[in-house]
Amino acid sequence: MPAAAPRIRLFSSDLDGTLIGNPESAHRFHTVWSALPRNRRPLLVYNSGRLVDDVRRLVDEGELPAPDYVIGGVGTEIYDWNAGKELKDFYKHLAHGWDLKKIRAVMTRVDGVRPQPAEFLNDYKSSWFLDNATGERLDEIRRALATAGLHVNLVYSSQRDLDVVPHAATKGGTLRWLMDRLGIPAHEVLVAGDTGNDSSMFLVPGVNGIIPDNAMPELLEATVAVTCFQSPEIMADGVLDGLRYFGVIRERPSPAATGLPIESMEPRYRMLFSGEHLAGLTSDDKQLLRTAYERALVAVRKNITPLGFSACSLDDNTVTGTDANYRSVWARDGAVTLTSLLAIDDADIRAACLQTLETLLGSISPTGQIPANVRIDDGVPDYAGVGNICSIDSGLWVIIAFHNYIARTGDMELLERSFERIQRAMNWLSAHDSNNDGLLEVPEAGDWTDLFGRSYNVLYDEVLWFRANICFGRLLEMRGDFVRAADYLRWARHIRARVLEVFWPSTAPRDSSSSPASFAERQFSLGDTHYLIAEVTPFAFNWRCDVLGNVLAFLTNLLDIDRARQAFDFMWGVGVNQPWPVSNLYPVVQSGDPDWRAYYTVNLLNLPHHYHNGGLWPFIGGMWVRFVRRLGFHDVACRELVRLAEANRLGRHGEWEFNEWIHGQTGRPMGKAYQAWSAASFIRACHELEADPDHLDRED
Repeated sequence: MPAAAPRIRLFSSDLDGTLIGNPESAHRFHTVWSALPRNRRPLLVYNSGRLVDDVRRLVDEGELPAPDYVIGGVGTEIYDWNAGKELKDFYKHLAHGWDLKKIRAVMTRVDGVRPQPAEFLNDYKSSWFLDNATGERLDEIRRALATAGLHVNLVYSSQRDLDVVPHAATKGGTLRWLMDRLGIPAHEVLVAGDTGNDSSMFLVPGVNGIIPDNAMPELLEATVAVTCFQSPEIMADGVLDGLRYFGVIRERPSPAATGLPIESMEPRYRMLFSGEHLAGLTSDDKQLLRTAYERALVAVRKNITPLGFSACSLDDNTVTGTDANYRSVWARDGAVTLTSLLAIDDADIRAACLQTLETLLGSISPTGQIPANVRIDDGVPDYAGVGNICSIDSGLWVIIAFHNYIARTGDMELLERSFERIQRAMNWLSAHDSNNDGLLEVPEAGDWTDLFGRSYNVLYDEVLWFRANICFGRLLEMRGDFVRAADYLRWARHIRARVLEVFWPSTAPRDSSSSPASFAERQFSLGDTHYLIAEVTPFAFNWRCDVLGNVLAFLTNLLDIDRARQAFDFMWGVGVNQPWPVSNLYPVVQSGDPDWRAYYTVNLLNLPHHYHNGGLWPFIGGMWVRFVRRLGFHDVACRELVRLAEANRLGRHGEWEFNEWIHGQTGRPMGKAYQAWSAASFIRACHELEADPDHLDRED
């Protein structure tokens, strides 16, 4: 809580992606808000792109508690809930420069726009769909409207929704009108939102703000110089976290204590999940998780070396030949490991996190390349992997991990001391976008799948590139460099639009005003998919589902929850979590397939269901558990966590080896024992599900 928590008299929140979207967290908000004494809780204002009648339906169906006011239609209508009437005097100042008929005439001439259904429209809101519009494209539309003599606002959000509203009508403008009417000063107002059309609320001078972790880059860009509470939780859980921070509620409730009843789950998911997956944790399950957590800490500590975290325990694995490179601090392994352990304040683990960053950043090349690894025995960096191919994702992971470490620890001295090297790493990575389209061009086998033939635009790397730009922008923001921070956040927005355009095939009409369709894009017209595809090149594309890439896309907020649910439906349906969570690829590449490479037989590593070719990876399993939880399936995530614990208990020589990878068909461990990121990813999943020993003991 801030040193002097403001007295909050009015709370104005967006709905979609903020209070609703995750049914379980929305249920928690409803429960907590309804329990507040009426004389102690602030006025509740829903400030949404939805119209008032749609909001009324959500309240009537019990998804939301009753508000005091509704600002609907992106600030174009306002309704007094308790009085049961619109505030008619609000509409007097909307009419200037507004001509709905003329607006429709202009917009229907804009290539690529499609009208939204009538239920999303009113007399002061003209709404359209326009996919992945650039800033330049939106400026063209603004000029066309201005040329027609229209004095209006253009509001674009979620890379799809385009609203034309009166100049005086925005979420923030209408909120200010209501604040003036009620006589509530800005410092007694709290707002929450997640997309660009919420930014005007945060820009009302003096208000307090909550930004949940799933916020889109356009909101981060707009609020870069505004002090807000930024929660590590998503949607309504992030809002509850902020309400606790500002003293509106005393504590954020536990997911285990406020779960959504099974009968309230969507029917399709009640059919998708067996009763077992919807069951709570038994006493035996909890004991297994306690044991697994403690053994995971043992495995992590086996990887602490003077240079930081090794990839696997040096004392428990025999390494010969090329396996000698396991005796290294690896950039990707170390970055994932340290990020996963930031919730642990133990001195030895925190010191190893810092030393991992120091080792990797200390070996950055003059041009900004982060080494793939640094050898522990002699401190010599290696900038290339198998086949002397550079590692693209090493720098991506280190930038992300560095930001996460600074955000957690507040170590501004480290930020200042290391910033020039982080900037160099960003410059080196940017040079791999040789055509300046927002996507990196990755050499074959140039990322974590270093014996697997993916190249050019590779989903996994592009997702990390999106996140790296967000993280670097936030680092600039911490340093007070708001102009450059906004530039990087704006570029992250562009990267996200490109990833969704390129990697989410669709037969929907294409905006012909953008760049000409590529070969791969023309092939997309053959069908639609329900996940982000693995790879696109100028001359081909790969329809396979990169499980890690899709999971990361949601965890990094590149995928919205609707697309993430589609991807989950597919992955769950084909069984990527069988026999254990979770396979890295579906379907596997078979000999004779056009994607097959002769070198997949090197060391017999990438045969079907082996290693990167559909092997089961516990570190991805930990991310999968967090992915399921983020979707609003807490009990399902808990069951998957138990299964992941059982997988980590397996061993080639003894129990609790936290093995590197597991055969995709036999379910038997095949890799190195005591793999750091396998153990660390499990620990992070436990913390996010509140299934770590501290929380489990509290429940008991």
